[in-house]
Amino acid sequence: MIYWLYELRNWLEAADWIRDDSFLYKLLNIFKYHSFRAGGAAVTAFVLSLLFGDRLIRKLISLKIGQPIRTAEEVHKLFELHGKKAGTPTMGGLLILGTIVVSTLIWAKWDNIMVWNILFCTIGLGALGFRDDYLKISKKNSKGVSARMKLIWQSGVALVTALVFCYLVPTDATLDAATKVHETAFFQLGGDSTLRALFLPFCKGPLLEDMSLLAVVFFTLIIVGASNAVNLTDGLDGLATGCSLTTAFAYTVFGYVSGSALYSEYLGVPHQSLANEIPIIAMALAGACVGFLWFNAHPAKMFMGDTGSLALGGCIASIAIACRQEIVLALVGGVFVMEALSVILQVVSFKKRGKRIFRMAPIHHHFELGGWHENQVIVRFWILSLFFALLGLATLKLR
Repeated sequence: MIYWLYELRNWLEAADWIRDDSFLYKLLNIFKYHSFRAGGAAVTAFVLSLLFGDRLIRKLISLKIGQPIRTAEEVHKLFELHGKKAGTPTMGGLLILGTIVVSTLIWAKWDNIMVWNILFCTIGLGALGFRDDYLKISKKNSKGVSARMKLIWQSGVALVTALVFCYLVPTDATLDAATKVHETAFFQLGGDSTLRALFLPFCKGPLLEDMSLLAVVFFTLIIVGASNAVNLTDGLDGLATGCSLTTAFAYTVFGYVSGSALYSEYLGVPHQSLANEIPIIAMALAGACVGFLWFNAHPAKMFMGDTGSLALGGCIASIAIACRQEIVLALVGGVFVMEALSVILQVVSFKKRGKRIFRMAPIHHHFELGGWHENQVIVRFWILSLFFALLGLATLKLR
């Protein structure tokens, strides 16, 4: 929306109402730069979080929306560590979701279909998380939406998102032709989308030029997997929030490079012109995470719940797909991968061998039960997340 101020500059200039050396011209001109608008999105999301965070906490407390904690019979020793958290307001993910959407709508261009598709995925999975949190609170136990229904809902949202990416996002050739006729690409859809190509981190060219329907399946699995992985990571105060923050910073860089013809050609990264708005969404995500961390740092004043964790996972995954760096997500989001793999390995080992690999899964609980203080686990996992993000960015030079 704020981009309209730059359009206003063009209109005023065409009407000879301002000169190109005037202060107003220079002021309005800065709104065309993606870096400025990305920074604005981050600041907006952060400020909105601070403004509404305490109000949301008070509202959640008044509605008695407290986090159900699993009983001692369910988690044994872990109950001794986390039992005191019972009743802490949950559904704080509404703050994350709201600030991401509002700041994105303020600072991103509205004629970019990728922006709307990422917001759809984020809101769709956030709605599932809200339903899950609501059922847990209303029934006063740790069970919410059934696993089957959750998977169906996730798959549905992910499938629609994948179909839009694969078949409705125009190629740069289509986009260039459309721009000559009209200055928006939103209604110029169709064509052979480059998003269906498969790129590997260490190769300049695509491994597969067109994966066709396989791309839809691939992207659907990535979105479902990422949302579940972030959800599993959300078990300690600020853990998922901090890891999402470093991931968002990494994809701000990826989006900026992918959306720039100059930098993408220099680094051998697949170029997609519409990805130039990705940094705005990624920084809105980063600002929302920093703002939520203000209230979610140990000891947490509120939890994000599934409302936040599922939305974060969907947002991160769809951003990764939009800038053609979905494979690198396994590295950038290394902590999320660790958490998900620990659960899978634990379940498989127990079913096949009758033995557990970890004291408890996800793996952050393994270290807690091993004697690490909660803060130690959180900060060390943040450090790992930053390390993985830097490794992911390093792939830009290894092509």
